[in-house]
Amino acid sequence: MAQAKKKQKKSNFKFIKWFWILFGSGILAAALIFLLASWGAFGEMPEYEYLENPETNLATEFIASDGATLGKLYLDDNRTPVDYKDLPKNLVDALVATEDARFFNHAGIDARGTLRAFVYLGSKGGASTISQQLARQLFVGVRSRNKFQAVTQKIKEWVLATRLERQYTKEEIIGMYFNIYDFGNNADGIRSASRIYFGKEPKELRIEESAMLVGMFKNSSLYNPRPSRNPEGTKNRRNVVLAQMAKYGYLDQKTKDSLQKLPLNLNYNPESHREGLATYFRMYMQRWLNRWVKANPKPDGETYNIYKDGLKIFTTLDSRMQKNAEDAVEAHMSRLQTEFFVQNTPERNPTTPFLDLETFEIDNIMERAMKTSDRWRVLKSQGKSENEIRSSFNKETEMIVFDWNSDSYEKDTIMTPLDSIRYYKTFLRTAMMSMEPQTGHVKAWVGGVDYKHFQYDNVIQGARQAGSTFKPFVYAAAIDQLRYSPCDSLPDSQYCIEPLKHGNMEAWCPKNSDGKYSGKNKTLKNALANSVNTVTARLIDEVGPGSVVSIAKNMGLSREILEVPSIALGALDVNVYEMVGAYGTFANQGVYVKPVMITRIEDKNGTVLYEYVPETKDVLSKDVAYTMVNLMEGVTEYGSGGRLRHSFAKEQTVYKEIVTGYPYELTNPIAGKTGTTQNQSDGWFMGMVPNLVTGVWVGGDDRSIHFNRLLYGQGASMALPIWALYMKANYANEELGISMDAFEEPEDLSINVDCTKIIEDMKKELDIEDDLDELDF
Repeated sequence: MAQAKKKQKKSNFKFIKWFWILFGSGILAAALIFLLASWGAFGEMPEYEYLENPETNLATEFIASDGATLGKLYLDDNRTPVDYKDLPKNLVDALVATEDARFFNHAGIDARGTLRAFVYLGSKGGASTISQQLARQLFVGVRSRNKFQAVTQKIKEWVLATRLERQYTKEEIIGMYFNIYDFGNNADGIRSASRIYFGKEPKELRIEESAMLVGMFKNSSLYNPRPSRNPEGTKNRRNVVLAQMAKYGYLDQKTKDSLQKLPLNLNYNPESHREGLATYFRMYMQRWLNRWVKANPKPDGETYNIYKDGLKIFTTLDSRMQKNAEDAVEAHMSRLQTEFFVQNTPERNPTTPFLDLETFEIDNIMERAMKTSDRWRVLKSQGKSENEIRSSFNKETEMIVFDWNSDSYEKDTIMTPLDSIRYYKTFLRTAMMSMEPQTGHVKAWVGGVDYKHFQYDNVIQGARQAGSTFKPFVYAAAIDQLRYSPCDSLPDSQYCIEPLKHGNMEAWCPKNSDGKYSGKNKTLKNALANSVNTVTARLIDEVGPGSVVSIAKNMGLSREILEVPSIALGALDVNVYEMVGAYGTFANQGVYVKPVMITRIEDKNGTVLYEYVPETKDVLSKDVAYTMVNLMEGVTEYGSGGRLRHSFAKEQTVYKEIVTGYPYELTNPIAGKTGTTQNQSDGWFMGMVPNLVTGVWVGGDDRSIHFNRLLYGQGASMALPIWALYMKANYANEELGISMDAFEEPEDLSINVDCTKIIEDMKKELDIEDDLDELDF
């Protein structure tokens, strides 16, 4: 008996010994495997320094002055990181409930989950923790189909997961996990995904929206909510996430059931360089940044990568005003284009869209357009001969073209590339910029009707004849040098400037736009309000073209301006960007402030790399600047800009066909100037209130593309409505703080701007009883 017990005891001891030997060996083997993995035996492992700062491509972000994101620059990764504190609780709950229920209780490896996965061979779920999944995305890569490689990858994930847990807090790991994932459709990271799929910031996500995004972690390609992908599967996956949240106590059963019945309710906002808000502005900023990074390298001498280094560009644009500007352009240009098409049918105009051109002139325009096209450039770079290139322009091909009448402003069609060039020339173009004159901060920038199809930025790349919008520079020179008053009058009669005077080679005798002269004296205020050319000619003759050019240059017009009398009527090319800056001088009491678009640039860590220093110049005295504002107020009170305040019965019917919101019935003080060039090729309106100056231009791609009638082609019809719609939308949002007050009058104003007494005295002297507004004075 004792012998048996002794044998039993010895046997038990041997069993226990071997158990501990095997157990210890397993531990040692596991430790050895982990050690070998950390040494790189199963493939290269990241250094500890890399673990501290894992590299991910971060998009450059354009931030509006009101804090909204205008857009981003990126090549492959549209990623902008968001801090854990900015993630809503429901999003974190959805992630933990679905991907790693014991996340806050393990150190990177979930032992229970791992054992379950081994026992059931993964049939009851995998064992990858959030930390392991993050390690795979950051350092390991896509799971290999080779079994041995898959095992070694898993081991590397375990090692890296434990390192991440030691290096970062749980909250930081969750933040990194959300920021690294690719949700598809250029939605890299949770911030891009939230904005693209729901049009909001992550902290604004509702429970069901968070559940949908978390559901995409399983497979963002398979569970993609876009209609052309898998909306039903995405909804089912979302409901699984909601069920998991209920299972682990994050939702009650009733809430879960109600949320599962909801549709996906997408608000899809694709983020690309050619779509979204302020596209023309962002593309201008891209060109500016490319120049800036070359002149401002990193401390180590390397050049910043504007697509990967996560720069933050703090701009002056206000996203709300930018939206108002783009809406105003869309509302007016779509209707104006409809009327343009009506007037330029092949039946009415065989040379449509060109007017007043011979066949050879049209051929020359088309030839230039063909040779400057992207198609010509690409085919030439491929080594194609000129004959091959020309032949390609006459072959019909499928293409997507711009169309105001389509819901997405695009339509599928078949046409030759040469026909597409002519087709696009039928569309009127536009440019609009809005600026705060006291700071130079640009608040809105619209370079055309649609960046995707019309990429030429007419705000700063384009330059067109200024027309009558240049006349204020002439009046400013006369008031500054000759101390003229708005109440002073000059005759509206034919006036010629003799040959060789001021450099002109022949006599210059400008006519008024209607070809008539009233023969009466007109006050300067009335003459500018109604764009009387003869009075402007007299003024430039008195002060000389050189004085006018000097003032215009000091107010920011940088292009060469010939010192000839004809510049008085705007026979020079300018762009909207510089014109807005120049007019800002009048509104800013004579101080020119160069327009600014960026206030500062920060790197991904918040270090300030650039801060803007204002560029200013004293150009006019306060008296002269205020007098000019007073003169231009006449434009909107009873001159060519009167549509802003009044309706005109004789125009009411036809005018309503091409504009929305007319009559605009604005009552606050507004200074402005319309401009129309020869043959109605260009329509301008420059409008000012005390804290906002806005310029608008509308015209064809070529000067031969224009309306045939002044009623439609003048600045008051083509450009002014955009300004009016934009300002009415701005005034509807009181948070924008757009002034409705009068312009500030300088103390001890030395120039008389009150013409009432002078006109009343004239009326008495001439025994006239007409209403004040009916007088030519």
